Order: sequence, then C-alpha cells, then structure tokens
Amino acid sequence: MVIVGGGFSGAMLAARLAERGVASTVVNRTAAFGLGVAYSTPFDGHLLNVRSSRMSALADRPGHFVDWLEANHPDMADPDGFAPRRVYGLYVRDRLTVVEAAHPGQIQRIVGEVEAIEDDGVRLSDGSRIAARAVVLATGNPAPKTAEAGACERIIADPWAPGALDGIGAEDDVLIVGTGLTMVDMLLMLQGRGWRGRATALSRRGLMPRAHGERPDPPLRPTETLLTAPLSQRLKSARQLASEHGWREVMEGLRPITAELWTNADLPTRRRIVRHLRPFWDVHRHRLATVIGDAMDRLRAESRLTVVTGRVRAITADEHGVRLDWRARRGEAPALTAPWLIDCTGPGHAADADALTAPLIAAGRARLDPLRLGLDLDPLGRVLGRDGRPDPTLFVLGPPARAAFWETIAVPDIRQRIEDVAKTLSETGAGLAEAV
Repeated sequence: MVIVGGGFSGAMLAARLAERGVASTVVNRTAAFGLGVAYSTPFDGHLLNVRSSRMSALADRPGHFVDWLEANHPDMADPDGFAPRRVYGLYVRDRLTVVEAAHPGQIQRIVGEVEAIEDDGVRLSDGSRIAARAVVLATGNPAPKTAEAGACERIIADPWAPGALDGIGAEDDVLIVGTGLTMVDMLLMLQGRGWRGRATALSRRGLMPRAHGERPDPPLRPTETLLTAPLSQRLKSARQLASEHGWREVMEGLRPITAELWTNADLPTRRRIVRHLRPFWDVHRHRLATVIGDAMDRLRAESRLTVVTGRVRAITADEHGVRLDWRARRGEAPALTAPWLIDCTGPGHAADADALTAPLIAAGRARLDPLRLGLDLDPLGRVLGRDGRPDPTLFVLGPPARAAFWETIAVPDIRQRIEDVAKTLSETGAGLAEAV
C-alpha cells in the first residue's frame, strides 16, 4: 500500500497499519516525516489549539500524549495545557519510530514527489514507480491561492514556505488577507522576531478565532431540536442554549457528533451550512489557546492589529510595497497600502486543478462533491468515481476529506478516521507496496 503524504495523517496511518500487520510505503516531499505544515514550525510560540488531554494520536489510548509528555517533557505535562506544536511534532515522530522498531519492515519511507496516481500504484517525479494494491491520499492542506505566487517578493503567497517572513523589518507594516488561524500564527511569529509594526487584516466577515476558556468546558447535551430540526431552527436553538449555558459548552456537546450530523444532512442543508454558517462555525469550533487569544486582544487594544470587513478587488505590488484595492461590505473603501502583504486565506483546495486529482477526475476515476469542497467520498473514505461507485483501491484521509466528513482537521477527528481506514484496509488485505 502507498500513502501519499507523510504528515500527521499519513505517518500515523502507516503506524496503525503496521500494528495491524499491513505494510505500507509512505512518500513525502521532505525527510520530515510526521510533521506536515502544522508541526514543522520551529517557533515555540505556536501552541496547539487543542488541550493536551485530547491530543493522543491513538483513539483507544486517550492519555498517550500526556504520558509521553510526562516521560519526555514533564514541565509541559499539564493535561489541560496547550503544548508547543514543535513538541507535538516530536511526539508524532517518536511514535512513528517506535512502531517501526517494533514492526521492522512494515513501514518504508521514501522522500520524493508523487507525479501521478495510476491504476496499480503511483509514479514519482523521477520516473520510478511504486506498485500497490491501494493508495491513500493524505496530502494535507495546500498553500493559499488568493495572492498570485511569484508576482512580487512583497507579496507572501505561501506564508509557511521556509524563510517567507524573513524580509519583513521590525518596523514594517503589513497587510494580511484572511483573519483566521494562519493570520494568528504569522502575527505570533513576527512578534517572536521582535516585530513592532502594525497589521491591517481583511476578510469577508471580519471574524477572528475565539479562544478557549481558562479551564475545560463541560459539554452540553444537544437537544432534539439542535439535532433534527430544520437548519434555521437549529441555529435559533443553538443561540438560545449559548445564552443560557455558554457557547463553548454548546460546541463541546456538538464536537463528537459533527461528522455524523454532516453525513446525515441532505444536500440543500449542506449548501446552506457552507454558504451561511461555515465562517461562524470555524471561528467557534477551532479555537485558540487562552494565552494566544489574550495576545491577539492586546494587539487590537494597542491598535497594532486592525480588522476590516470586505472583499479583495485587486492586489498590485512593486519593489516599494503593496496596494490592496477592496470593497467594504457597505460600499467603496480607500485602498490599503503597506510594504508587505501576507496571504492567510487558508488552504487553496481545488481538486479539479490539483496535479494529482485533476487527472483522476478527467478519467472518471474520481469526481468532485456537489459543493466542490473536494473529492466525493463514501463513508469509508473511498473515492467515488463518475458513476458513483467507490474505488476500493483509492482513499482520502485528513483535511482533503472535508467534503465527506466536514471535521477532518483536528487530531481528535483525524485519529478516528485513521482507525476507520486502517480497519478497512486490513480487512481487505491491502499488502506491501513494492518499488519497481
């Protein structure tokens, strides 16, 4: 079996398969297996957005990460704390290494780039092929695509590229498109380097991620109305419950059943969620560590972070700086200018334009989901072809599977999907991939 992508999803799937006696080959663009974008940051100011007690890589061992912290970083072993993402990356890599040692020969690592998915395996960019009985796409989140990459060095189209922020001076102002988690990460990194400038951030609704409370919030049991009523009534009920009990408690109650609610929703309901509710859901569901929420509040209080609401009309730049023309929600607005612009609009998912998935769609082996969130999948994560039938040899795991499961970004959600995919593959007897 071949796993394309060696970040958290791919690496932990390989580990779980090895423990089930299924061999796999993991292909990753770099030698940093287990890290991906999220955990490759070297900056300790980038904290997990989920408390340590919920960050076990193993669905059946909820205390695994905290136990690892106690053994390796006892000063960070608070179950209710938010560990640095760099440290979590060490944990993921350590688990992969431990499983490899316990199950020799079951996991093969290859540093390379997959150029094409074929009927019987994959082809790499160097021309070599890896034959396999099944392929899992675990490619993670792609870079943003709002700003044009390479248009000008003043436009930072991929903020996670190595050295992307190196040119920004300590006193330089910046423009940011997008006000979500990536914006927060970039501001934290700049501050960690001694940046003292100002940032103006633009998004369609001007929403920023909310923060966790000081202590874990107890889940509120969802009401029947919240689970089964038409969407407008559900939203009204959620607001009422939030006013009575707290919005965090409402979100905690929904968290374990979100994928089920999405799977059971009909297409019109899904469409309304994506069009009207998604931005509000994201900022309440995917929250910041408390200390980071406080840091963002300070930046705004000091007028070093200004959030404006509107749409991008045009981005132009030269060697001196960047001009952002935009339209406010209530009409025209003066252009924004700064020495730099950072694209923080989030993953630029476009399955029909991706070099790996576009040929699958063109050949009828895959199809887009009706809302174009990604590839259409069945409940087991298998890719659906043009005829609607699942391909038993082609799976999608992690963030690219959002179209089917909605919540496939956070570790607690991904680890359950890993269990499901590993169970399916082990039961169908997908075997060892062989390099040819």
